[in-house]
Amino acid sequence: MGLKTYLPRAGCPVSQLASQSLLALDWELLLRLMNRLGHLAPWLSLSLLWAFAGCDSGFGKQAAHHLDSMGFKVFASVLNLESAGAQELRQRCSPSLTLLQMDLTKPEDIWKAQQLIQPQTASTGLWGLVNNAGFDDTIADAELSPLCKFRACMDVNFFGTLELTKALLPLLRSARGRIVTVSSPAGDMPYPCLAAYGASKAALTLLMDTFRSELEPWGVKVSVILPGYFKTGTSCYPAYWHEKKEQLLASLPADLLQAYGEDYIHEINKQFVKFMKTANEDLSSVVNSITDALISASPAARYYPGAGMWLIYFIHHYLPSVIRDLFLKTFFINQKLPRALQPKSSGTTPGSQPAPAPFHPLTGAGPSPRAAWGKQNGSGPG
Repeated sequence: MGLKTYLPRAGCPVSQLASQSLLALDWELLLRLMNRLGHLAPWLSLSLLWAFAGCDSGFGKQAAHHLDSMGFKVFASVLNLESAGAQELRQRCSPSLTLLQMDLTKPEDIWKAQQLIQPQTASTGLWGLVNNAGFDDTIADAELSPLCKFRACMDVNFFGTLELTKALLPLLRSARGRIVTVSSPAGDMPYPCLAAYGASKAALTLLMDTFRSELEPWGVKVSVILPGYFKTGTSCYPAYWHEKKEQLLASLPADLLQAYGEDYIHEINKQFVKFMKTANEDLSSVVNSITDALISASPAARYYPGAGMWLIYFIHHYLPSVIRDLFLKTFFINQKLPRALQPKSSGTTPGSQPAPAPFHPLTGAGPSPRAAWGKQNGSGPG
């Protein structure tokens, strides 16, 4: 999880926090960018500041490096200062990039980040915050997903992001800045087996839409990034999901496991691992969306980077729900029938007696209801 902060400085980027980061652009570079691109926010100045969350890997790490290379001063927050992602940022980015350890589930980490950022932005405010931290470690039906997994997703994806945003809002309001949040299409539509993750992202997207409306009078612009499927971090490794599948199987109550069956869960994992092979390794479209949301004079309320996103949202908004559900199952995960719903074998097990034919009221075939009642109650027909 990470934060990036970009602050003003003469010549090159300042620092980076891998859980979230802030960037500031030097004045001469800003003028060159504005002259070259012609669509940057005209009010950007030497005091520009931006923040990113979730820079250990994936979108956050790439965006931190990209903005640092543009001359922004960056603070980037990471969950682990010794992680491979943190080491890579140290090697690839300018000396002014600063890494900060942050766990969004720990209020004390957020408080420390705020205390670090506030003195450096007291006179200028904070230009932008990019919330990029995300968490999910369960691929299963909602009934099979432990309640603690729903709470874990909400703690990181919703409550952690909310707490960090609220902590930095006074600085964002004073700068009439930007909030950019990476959410997910899984928060807009019912992807199979992503209930815990999708519910947290749905709450996050709605929260940001609310912020967008409420902060408009303050001049703060809020954008949501809804990317397609990209390869980010260890969560795209089959071994990771195999381990999570085994942990899930070990944690399920016996009656629930009996109802669904182990094969059901194995098949879900198999299909998801197969789907992961379609993940896009080129993150540039997401990084470009984040950058545009931060520096465009008229940023979009929503960005949809990724191939085929227009088709997914067209189906979601304009076609019947049965078509939408069928589409999601076809290209994502199509669960097999749970064990309890599968057709029973027509044969009989050894030592068992075949079930008697049902009583037919016209032909009289089969045992009469009265005889069946007597058998159940230990007596014959009267």
